[in-house]
Amino acid sequence: MTPKGSGAFAEVLARLGGEADHRDAEQAFRLAGWDSCGEGDWAIALRSPDGAAAVRISPFDPTGPYSAALYREAASTRQVPELFAHRRLAGGGDLQIMEFLRAVPEDQANAFQRTIEDRADLIEVVRRVHERARRELPWCGPLDQNPANVMRAGDGRLVVTDLFYADGPNLYATAAADPDLVVARIPESERRFLTEIPFATSGPWRPGEQAALRAGLAAADARAGLWSR
Repeated sequence: MTPKGSGAFAEVLARLGGEADHRDAEQAFRLAGWDSCGEGDWAIALRSPDGAAAVRISPFDPTGPYSAALYREAASTRQVPELFAHRRLAGGGDLQIMEFLRAVPEDQANAFQRTIEDRADLIEVVRRVHERARRELPWCGPLDQNPANVMRAGDGRLVVTDLFYADGPNLYATAAADPDLVVARIPESERRFLTEIPFATSGPWRPGEQAALRAGLAAADARAGLWSR
């Protein structure tokens, strides 16, 4: 299955250069007629003109490649979204194009979550990919069992999304209190836009908080540069 608009998003992706960041991606999709359909702590979502697909664009998302891996490796279960395209964006951002999904009532989402351990083919992939993320990523969080992560696809089936996430409270607290540790563990090229995630549900950002984090990380980068000489 591919969405009716696959040619359209392929053209948008082709126009994005190798150094495209989240701003470039959002602008390109909006110019192609994709409209806002959601915003969370880490990303925004835009829906395709034909309604069949959505693009998730994050300024900073270390776990994006692992979510994409889950969607690909568990595709045969039909219990994860169909992923049409994935690419990393400059500065640590992430872009995923998948089938358009709708929210479901919380009781249905909770019922699905309660049975996920019984879905052997799905849970085996979830655990395998999550273990890989925990080995490879600093500040990788536990599995996210938020019922909002259960959604309904256009054919009526329930799917689970966004199971993997960076431990935001711990990561951002560390960035404020010990930016040298963040600089040591996450390359600048993968955290350039760390302060630009939307924080739409657990925010908003406090006045001056983003600027202070950027200044602290920049100073830590400068110190790291001196130490490496």
